[in-house]
Amino acid sequence: MIQSIDRAIRVLTALQGTRRMSLSELAERLDLAPSTAHGIVRSLVEHGMVVQERGSSRYQLGPAVLRLGNVYLDTLELRSRAIPWAEDLARRTGLAVRTGVLLIDDVVIIHHEPRPDGSRQMPEVGIVIPVHASALGKAMLAFLPEDEKRVLTSGDLRSMTGETTTSPETLRDQLDQIRATGVAVEKDEAVIGESSLASPVFDSYGEAVGAIGVVVPSGGDLKGHDVSDLVRETARAVSRELGAAAWPPRRPGQ
Repeated sequence: MIQSIDRAIRVLTALQGTRRMSLSELAERLDLAPSTAHGIVRSLVEHGMVVQERGSSRYQLGPAVLRLGNVYLDTLELRSRAIPWAEDLARRTGLAVRTGVLLIDDVVIIHHEPRPDGSRQMPEVGIVIPVHASALGKAMLAFLPEDEKRVLTSGDLRSMTGETTTSPETLRDQLDQIRATGVAVEKDEAVIGESSLASPVFDSYGEAVGAIGVVVPSGGDLKGHDVSDLVRETARAVSRELGAAAWPPRRPGQ
């Protein structure tokens, strides 16, 4: 690992979301000498990755981060393949649809199809949800043995709400159920009042490269037969377009 690159990425991660931090706060958060933090931040400022907040000593992410994010989205085949199917799923269910990918222990939303009811909805591309508190994340974990093992043994299943699954044993049982049904369910685990169903998407190598699912207001029919079938059908269709020979692929020993 190249230390300078690692530290720069840690600075960007510390500033993610709407965070604004001073040099001293960054140095303390990342356990760096103030002079080291200053050098890294100044380099990131030169490249537009970080900017200093006008009229203050605090820093925040810069516009170059957005540019890189847009390039990533534009070149991501999963997203381009999923968009028309997400539109169709939203139309058929009347629900918002999310497509996500795994980023270490989180899910990043790469496409958000709003509910087709004409209501005002916040765009969600780029939001991050802990993998264990997300139906999208659980759908992927169930078919990624190494990631499943890492998450289950991490000891860091942090609670987002009172409903978040924080027990490794409970999460393991949920993943077994997902492998049996192809559908992951989450109720109020990331946000109170919001639940979801999701199914994994596979590529031509049989790798779970993402997941697609619907967002259901809590109290709705999470296990509704029609919605579950439509989510599975959509994930299967996107997987087929990515070259998957089967959905879900057979696991070793099956």
